[in-house]
Amino acid sequence: MNMDRILVVGSGSWGTALVKILLENSLTSVDWWVRSDKIAQKINAEGKNPKYLRSVRLDTNRLKASTDIKQLISANDYILLVTPSAFIADLLNDISPDQLKGKKIISAIKGVEPNSLKIVGEYLFENKGVRESDFGVITGPCHAEEVAQEKLSYLTFASTNQDFVDEICKVLRCQYISVLPSADIYGTEIAAVLKNVYSIACGICHSLGYGDNFQAVLVSNAIREIKRFIAAVHPIDRDADDSAYLGDLLVTAYSQYSRNRTFGTMLGKGYSISSALMEMEMIAEGYYATESIYKLNKEHKIYMPILDFVYQVVYSNSNVKEEAKRLTQLLN
Repeated sequence: MNMDRILVVGSGSWGTALVKILLENSLTSVDWWVRSDKIAQKINAEGKNPKYLRSVRLDTNRLKASTDIKQLISANDYILLVTPSAFIADLLNDISPDQLKGKKIISAIKGVEPNSLKIVGEYLFENKGVRESDFGVITGPCHAEEVAQEKLSYLTFASTNQDFVDEICKVLRCQYISVLPSADIYGTEIAAVLKNVYSIACGICHSLGYGDNFQAVLVSNAIREIKRFIAAVHPIDRDADDSAYLGDLLVTAYSQYSRNRTFGTMLGKGYSISSALMEMEMIAEGYYATESIYKLNKEHKIYMPILDFVYQVVYSNSNVKEEAKRLTQLLN
């Protein structure tokens, strides 16, 4: 397979950060799918994404942006998906399993496909014929904004295929990026989805005046919810205190760059859901994930009071202050 090129699908801040990381390594050139011809032309001409991480300069000698998803998928053996989870089915709607056969698919999407209630890996296995051995997951703890500033950051790459792990870790490592290998494609992906939900909870409670002491209790309960859920959904031997799980939760729960925490902060301040979503420049994956995981948990029946709290605020129009007070009585 041809590893000297890789396709990145999605041009948000995280997609832009991953393009930057990949171009730091002379091993690869990058094809980049973007939605807009105007954005593609701007990237190809100036080496900058005009919408996200605008300060990042990209090497146009090894980068080509395009809106032709079919042509790009046909031309690349390695495909890195970084689109919002809510749009992944529509994006790949006209792509057949035969067109993906034998290709290595990597997901950096931190959400659930809302129609199937499947994490991205399961969606691809069941709907696009992707083999588990051809699939991998990129998770944090890592924020795109700190990648743009070239601050030391850590990624996790998970796959059941050790050769695939070795390949991708090699192309992602650079002076400011360390990569941690993992074989837990289900646990890392689910944890990356859930941490966005808990980040919304942190934002809500912070804006309601709950201080650092309570936030510590909230986050420690959140990691326990993650542990319970991933153990029920995919029971293997794992340490959920590792960076891919706990570290990713912490950076999303506390960071000023966390869009999900920002979304929660708006809700705690009294914004309506629609107003908060409209004001955000980027999609808060936790908004979609909350409903999907809540519905999924109807089957598993795991005790998840923080998930239930966020669901009641976001989808049931419940009183934010009353729901937060109720939550405080359930944590320990």
